[in-house]
Amino acid sequence: MRRNSLSRFSLALVLCPALLVFPTPSVHALESRTLRSAAQRDGRPLWKGARFTEGDRARAIDRGLKFIYGTALDESNFERYGSDYLWCFYSVGASVSDAGVRLLARRMGRERARAWRREHRTLPEDADAGTLIDFAFGNDAADSLGVGDGGRLKAQLRRAAARFKAKDFLLFDPLKEEPPRDVPEACEFDKSESSRGSKACHRCGRALKMRSRYDVWYDALITAYTGDRSGVRLGAAYADVLKWLPSMRPYRGSEGGANEEFYDTVYAVTHVVYTLNDYGQYRLSPARLPQEFEFLRANLGEAVAQDNADMLGEFMDTLRAFGLTEADPEIRAGMEYLLARQNADGSWGGVDERDIYQRYHPTWNAVAALSEYAWRGQGLSAPGRKYFQSPRR
Repeated sequence: MRRNSLSRFSLALVLCPALLVFPTPSVHALESRTLRSAAQRDGRPLWKGARFTEGDRARAIDRGLKFIYGTALDESNFERYGSDYLWCFYSVGASVSDAGVRLLARRMGRERARAWRREHRTLPEDADAGTLIDFAFGNDAADSLGVGDGGRLKAQLRRAAARFKAKDFLLFDPLKEEPPRDVPEACEFDKSESSRGSKACHRCGRALKMRSRYDVWYDALITAYTGDRSGVRLGAAYADVLKWLPSMRPYRGSEGGANEEFYDTVYAVTHVVYTLNDYGQYRLSPARLPQEFEFLRANLGEAVAQDNADMLGEFMDTLRAFGLTEADPEIRAGMEYLLARQNADGSWGGVDERDIYQRYHPTWNAVAALSEYAWRGQGLSAPGRKYFQSPRR
């Protein structure tokens, strides 16, 4: 799902205790409705011979959403990742078929969107590119949840964004070059950011690692997609970023751990799918993206082998977009893995992770992977249609 692009501008957040409670009776009532629905389906197996039932799945989804919402109620977590939380609740509420889950996610999202609006009424005068991206993401998600502000923040964002160049938002200019290999990661020691092409930290002088071109590209895909979707140009149009898709092929597998770019390749491919199908709202034809489809299908098992629930969730819901169902062995294996590995607190992933992003994001992906989708038919997002109808190469 959507990655929080502020991750490249900020330090990791230390996990704070989450308030695992619901603040309003209305949300509580929706939770109860979801659980009653699970109880009604409790004994029906997911498929003939399955280890788990429909009730198991419904309860796992409910517990996962409760965990995410609980962490979003923590002020420190929400201050850092508020825009991403809003997109989580919006995308679940807009894409899943279960009416109870959909309503619950929307109610959670709207409550959090009102909180986000209270803290983001005005763009800071000294806002840098990272702050603009975060505000644009949050504004778009809040609008999508039905919590608008009359367009006031969007107007501020448009004016401010015009002062920046594509490289400020995307770290490269997709009108002039393909995704680069010379963008350094933050320094492992002091977490400072260095300019493109730097091989040593500008602050401490230690050697820097480079981000993979897949990592740079899929961050740019998300940012440009959100810009097109929200009407705030964030450096370039989505079509300008997506046009480099052929240059990213062919995709390499894990190669027994030898391919250091495998992880970023997975997330680049899944975010091609997400940004083309509006995050789970449209089916895609495998014939349109044959190399992406084959890569996903061939490598899903690697996520299980690596015990990586976050990656597995991205594999599963993007493969569902291409038409795989619970009749397919890959989806069945993934569902059984996820249902067998949910943590006691309702989350997925490592319970000792200090960065809350590494706790709620795998949970979000697992919830999406276990859900059935209310597809709007086969199609493309608005930014995607623009690319395929008249690509600029």
